[in-house]
Amino acid sequence: MYRTAHFVLYARSTQLSHARLGIVAAKRFAPRAVTRNTIKRVARELFRQSDLPAIDCIVRLSKPVNSKAEPATTVSLKAQLRAELTQLLASQSKAKAPE
Repeated sequence: MYRTAHFVLYARSTQLSHARLGIVAAKRFAPRAVTRNTIKRVARELFRQSDLPAIDCIVRLSKPVNSKAEPATTVSLKAQLRAELTQLLASQSKAKAPE
């Protein structure tokens, strides 16, 4: 299990020849669908670009990223999400033997 400010990554090795990704973005942590979709889109994009071993990954949003009073997505929010998710996926490409 690996953590950042807003995400938790669960990883397990698998017998497949490729890595797989699951994304959980709960409504209570991202109340707007636009925000949840942005999280999923950014996570999928970074997952495709990363060079991961044969593992199953689950990325879970664990803390609120914004509220209904704030804008649904902003450039700074996307940059923050991208930085955190890059950090999580990089931890798996370096550690070739996950839990």
